[in-house]
Amino acid sequence: MIIIIAVRQANSCYFYTLMSFKFPKEEKLKSEKQIQAIFEKGSSIVVYPIKLVYLRTSVGNVKIQAGVTVPKKNFRSAVHRNKIKRLLRENYRLHKHYIFNKIEGNYAFMFLYLGKEIPSYGQIEGSMIKILEKFLKRVNDEEVDT
Repeated sequence: MIIIIAVRQANSCYFYTLMSFKFPKEEKLKSEKQIQAIFEKGSSIVVYPIKLVYLRTSVGNVKIQAGVTVPKKNFRSAVHRNKIKRLLRENYRLHKHYIFNKIEGNYAFMFLYLGKEIPSYGQIEGSMIKILEKFLKRVNDEEVDT
């Protein structure tokens, strides 16, 4: 659900788009073929301790599909892996508005956690904001070049 608000000040009119902070089922990346394609053909951005692997897709109904993963090699306990995945999903959900209305086309994202320790919410939040800003900058640079 996207709401457009018009605000008039002096002789100017500003438009703001407010988007929902939900993370619905359609935005979750679950297709095994798509995940495999992301890792084979996708580009990546790293802001320690998060790595973003992304690929432009042709899925028409959803702008961005995202998935998260934490390696079993680094975190043997499923409880710890699930906690980190919850932190990643929550931070993506709250900060996806940075890029949602600023990109053209559809993308598939995969967030990987690279760290060796269980992170705090603040560490993940800082990295998530930086990685989404880097993604937006890279995509805008690619569109200018073509």
